[in-house]
Amino acid sequence: MLGLISRIQRFSVSDGPGIRTTVFVKGCNLRCMWCHNPETQNTKPEMMFYEQNCVSCGKCVKACSTSLGDTTDNKIKRFDRNYCDISGACADSCLHGALELIGRDIDSDEIVDIALKDLKYYKNSGGGLTISGGEALLQKEWVKDIFTKTKEKGIHNALDTALNVKWDEVKDIFQVTDLVLLDLKCMDDTVHQYYTGVSNEQILDNAQKLSREDVDIIVRIPVIMGVNDTHANMSATATFLNSFRRLKQVELLPYHSFGMEKSRYLGKESRVFETPTNERMTALKDCFTKKNIKAIIV
Repeated sequence: MLGLISRIQRFSVSDGPGIRTTVFVKGCNLRCMWCHNPETQNTKPEMMFYEQNCVSCGKCVKACSTSLGDTTDNKIKRFDRNYCDISGACADSCLHGALELIGRDIDSDEIVDIALKDLKYYKNSGGGLTISGGEALLQKEWVKDIFTKTKEKGIHNALDTALNVKWDEVKDIFQVTDLVLLDLKCMDDTVHQYYTGVSNEQILDNAQKLSREDVDIIVRIPVIMGVNDTHANMSATATFLNSFRRLKQVELLPYHSFGMEKSRYLGKESRVFETPTNERMTALKDCFTKKNIKAIIV
């Protein structure tokens, strides 16, 4: 069974416990203005153009003259995405890393084979396989096929999701999932819709249903100044999570601007936010610890 991914990261230590293999799928049904991985939003392959690496050798133009034409004043090739057919020919011809095709189909069995290569590291560190995104549950059958096979091999399965999907279509996957990394943005639906493009009603309803499943949960919250960095929002989130019987911890992730650079390479615009101070992060963390919920700043 084929799935579309952007990349695979082995020896990851930030996508669940222990040493992990993290698979990033392409495709997301949220459009968070602060997105850290904009290359995973689109459900189709995309070309990233790293202008600073271009030496104007002309090889890419010979490979694909329709989207890569003449040079600009600073001798950097002009990349016209309106004519890009995503064949990858230009990236294959580039010897300097100026072009990269993001998105490839990969068989579920190949993911299992890659994960099995690091089985001893998982066993020693308490790690395993994480499927992230984008939104992994948009490729639910592919994910379920992988998790079913890796679970049989004794691999710990973690799923990173925002749960913006129909519960009845995905609930079976939690039978082969050991840990859910649940991405929550903010509790106010109006704010959520404005900054992510979707309502949080389905997400919060699914989160409550998930809390009744036999699966561990780690809640991840990106902290964005002017959006969700308020005492009221975090206290409301803590109240919401207080009944989650298998909640392991809450992870607060301060905003960073890495996604802006990726957006530029994709020819997209992105919004700038400020990074919250350490003092602000600590104050927000206290909203959870005061309600006996373990919280860490990542």
